[in-house]
Amino acid sequence: MPMRQDCKYFESRSYPNGETVRKCDLDLAPEAPWRCPDDCSAYERRMVDVNWSHGSLVTPPTPAEPKSVGTDSSIGALLDAAEDIVNDAAPQVLADLEKESKKENALRKFRVRGQRKAKRHRRRRRL
Repeated sequence: MPMRQDCKYFESRSYPNGETVRKCDLDLAPEAPWRCPDDCSAYERRMVDVNWSHGSLVTPPTPAEPKSVGTDSSIGALLDAAEDIVNDAAPQVLADLEKESKKENALRKFRVRGQRKAKRHRRRRRL
């Protein structure tokens, strides 16, 4: 079954470079953007759109489906493994960003302290 664009959990986002992401917000469609699972238990029909009126969702056409989609059961496993790699790396990346942020804050405090000292020094010289 193709991606159900009328599902509450379907999301499509286009970027300025022309790329489009078509996905299930619940991460239940391992073969996205081409198809949803036939027996998806989370499917819920979208009842309202952005302005609280029924309308149609306008998304760019789905890219051509590779021949291997739907015939190889390892696609979901491969995507899960890739997601695990990203999830395993995330804590270290966040720790590195936090460390960098602390360094920048310490440097900023040092600069502010230095500017205050210089300002006091200039005031004293004027007196």
